[in-house]
Amino acid sequence: MKNIIKLEEAAMFGISVFGLFWLHSEWYWYLLIIFGPDISFIGYALGSHAGAGFYNIFHHKGFAVFIFFIGIYTVTPIWETTGIILFGHSSMDRMLGFGLKLNRGFKYTHLGVIGGEKKKERNHERSKK
Repeated sequence: MKNIIKLEEAAMFGISVFGLFWLHSEWYWYLLIIFGPDISFIGYALGSHAGAGFYNIFHHKGFAVFIFFIGIYTVTPIWETTGIILFGHSSMDRMLGFGLKLNRGFKYTHLGVIGGEKKKERNHERSKK
């Protein structure tokens, strides 16, 4: 099941890249789909709760779709492009195993723990079997 979800996220990322192509976006927008929304990490300078809040806003697909539709409604290509970038970046992150953040700290996500502890947990589960 995990691989099917990763394929689904990869497809959504591909659709986002196609959306940028369809809007005739400049080349630098493609770089922003990779790095842009991660500026939300700055929120962690204010603590775990603020950091998770900032991160989750910039990485929530519902927010991305909302921004995209604002662009369609107002006929403002920059908003459409921003929505596509937010959506594509979130899909890419989830494809790589990074989820929305929990308030406990950066490595705790709705998809599980990121990093070494995740491996320890898997190995612990395997040793139980």
